[in-house]
Amino acid sequence: MTTTEKKEETDSVARMERLNANLARIEELTQRLTAAVSARRSHDAALDGPASDVYLKAAASWVAGMMRDPGRVLEQQIGYWGKTLKHYVEANQVLAKGEFKAPADPFPKDRRFSNPLWETHPFFNYLKQQYQLNSEAMTGAVGQMETLSPEDRKRVDYFTKQIVDMFSPTNFLGTNPDALERAVETDGESLVQGLENLVRDMEANSGELMVTLADKEAFTVGGNIATSEGAVVYRNRMFELIQYTPTTDKVHRTPLLIFPPWINKFYIMDLKPQNSLIRWIVDQGFTLFVVSWVNPDASYADVSLDDYIRDGYLRAMAEVRRITGEKQINVTGYCIAGTTLALTLAHLHKAGDKTVKTATFFTTLTDFSDPGEVGVFLDNDFVDGIERQTAQDGILSSLFMQRTFSFLRSNDLIYTPAIKSYMMGEAPPAFDLLYWNGDATNLPAKMAVEYLRGLCQQDGFAKGEFPVFGEPVNLAQVQVPLCAIACETDHIAHWKGSFNGIKQMGSKDKTFILSESGHIAGIINPPSKGKYGHWTSAAQPEGTPEAWLAAAEKTPGSWWPRWGAWLAASSGAMVKARAPGGPENPVLCPAPGTYVKPAEAQD
Repeated sequence: MTTTEKKEETDSVARMERLNANLARIEELTQRLTAAVSARRSHDAALDGPASDVYLKAAASWVAGMMRDPGRVLEQQIGYWGKTLKHYVEANQVLAKGEFKAPADPFPKDRRFSNPLWETHPFFNYLKQQYQLNSEAMTGAVGQMETLSPEDRKRVDYFTKQIVDMFSPTNFLGTNPDALERAVETDGESLVQGLENLVRDMEANSGELMVTLADKEAFTVGGNIATSEGAVVYRNRMFELIQYTPTTDKVHRTPLLIFPPWINKFYIMDLKPQNSLIRWIVDQGFTLFVVSWVNPDASYADVSLDDYIRDGYLRAMAEVRRITGEKQINVTGYCIAGTTLALTLAHLHKAGDKTVKTATFFTTLTDFSDPGEVGVFLDNDFVDGIERQTAQDGILSSLFMQRTFSFLRSNDLIYTPAIKSYMMGEAPPAFDLLYWNGDATNLPAKMAVEYLRGLCQQDGFAKGEFPVFGEPVNLAQVQVPLCAIACETDHIAHWKGSFNGIKQMGSKDKTFILSESGHIAGIINPPSKGKYGHWTSAAQPEGTPEAWLAAAEKTPGSWWPRWGAWLAASSGAMVKARAPGGPENPVLCPAPGTYVKPAEAQD
């Protein structure tokens, strides 16, 4: 036997051993997957998709269009058939010439189809072009449905796009060249590892399929993220209050208190020193306090928005005043925390309370007459299901919220990560932002339904009907000087909706800033990056958002320095820096506290 033959025999034996080992792993993983699926807890079916009436309305609208103007519908259908047939003929003509290549591809680039085989290989290119023709035909048909109401049109548009994205050939192993190439390169090991990743995710989420976006072992809250120095100086059932250690000898007299959203944890503002908004604020000479909300369990079922205002906002404001000895403070609210801050400010105005000197709103909706993209999940089919489920569980589980928000960017947050993990067998990346994105929290049942019904569906705040402590409040009662930052491509709190709420507030001193990028990147945009610019205008927010933007001036780089200057102008003279703690203000524990950590780490 020659050396070459011996090597081939050795390689063959090694491959057979790997195959047998992989088959054994597949059997074990299949058993684990079956066990994980069987452990899946049942939940209200309404949380998994829209009610059937969405599809019935779409079908009825299409039929109505066919009856009213059959020529236009037939033209659309014949155009689709003609394009698909033309492409089929062109593909076969190339092959008939003995050329192993694809015909001309008129479609624009799509990053889902970045593998060169999608352009050069006849089979993969044929799949891609036919998929794109189908997608074009579906969206075109929806565009011709004239009998739908604006609200129904948005829902049909959105869920049609979800169906189109779901059926992309990249989402299936047999039609994904990247996954097939990887399987060949690894002798199938990538597929086994992909199954391992799938089973891990199913087990971690009690049988629900939620793809892991980031390496959970790569980060430790308080270890390599959320590391700004400070201390917990107050704690109650709702929140921990963190006071951050000054980095300057002198600070502005008026302290700043930030209320982050309680849908995720506060450390999005303190991921690492280079992009930490918390560290940057402290470095500018402000005494900074940040609320870290508790992650509620079923024992919080009856906690309402009033409880968040009374035991959260008002209590935190009182503690900051007590600790610093100042009569007035500046406050900031992010997303839902900004909405609730506005409710609190309206209540304080009615009470004649002058605690708040200025307010800042990050990506905040207060007028829900047009809730934007997220509005497709605010009809009764979803909200009724949420109300039934929360009545049973005592909470709105973070899993359902994560899944919903992920579908607003399904290709980025569902399909692409799933392909990499389950088809390619890749480990999730060590990415701090995605780690935070997966570190979501629950919502108390009562509060969640109040927010969805009273604010989102009924638009109670803008209409002056939403009650705080039993008394209705309205946007005109928000009268403190304010600064609002919205984000151009925000999928959660769209900037035009934010603008429309701010312009209705009663303050005579309003600054509106529009940042480039989305809900997170547009806010966590440090000056050192020089990445996203922002628009401002000397004019007060009034008229339409489009008119405001047309007249606004764009400035390159972060909005942080502009906001810092605005805040400094309302923060008084410089005084000696205030360190956390003291005889009358004992430190409870170091920052980032205990509420921000996983439940098992709090014991």
